[in-house]
Amino acid sequence: MTAYAVAHLRTTSAHEDVLTYIERVQDTMAPYGGRFLVHGTQVEVVEGEWPGALVMLAFPDMDSARAWYASPAYREILPLRTRHIAGDVVFAEGVPPGYDARATAAAMRAG
Repeated sequence: MTAYAVAHLRTTSAHEDVLTYIERVQDTMAPYGGRFLVHGTQVEVVEGEWPGALVMLAFPDMDSARAWYASPAYREILPLRTRHIAGDVVFAEGVPPGYDARATAAAMRAG
């Protein structure tokens, strides 16, 4: 099942380290089947607050996302971003084909 890495970048920076990170990050994702869905987009907030930018990546599955994040290639460049940008990163699994939210609500009601 597709897995997603979602980053809420509360601050952004055009520091040279960050630019180097941006230039190199895609090559670290390729061996794990990762691809960009959203990259650095300023979001349109319709509820609550969301200061900063959004990055979304897709991987074939959760194991691939975790392996990418733990890979030596990614760990090498990660400080280039984290030294200059504050943010949060989460992994989430997508829903299976044919997912029906009504079934989830029914299961929750049934306890």
